[in-house]
Amino acid sequence: MDKTFTWSGIKKEAKRVRWPKVKDVTSNTAEVLIFVVFFALFFVLCDFAITFILRALGIGG
Repeated sequence: MDKTFTWSGIKKEAKRVRWPKVKDVTSNTAEVLIFVVFFALFFVLCDFAITFILRALGIGG
């Protein structure tokens, strides 16, 4: 019988988990925020550019 799904097996497995360091979490969070801001600006600028082009062609409102 596999003892992974017993309370002692769960406690043993939880002790084996390697939790990330605060420095790693901070670094990864900063990377995610930078990418989110970059892509948000990218898509806003693309939207403005497409709107400008369509209005110049007389297609937009």
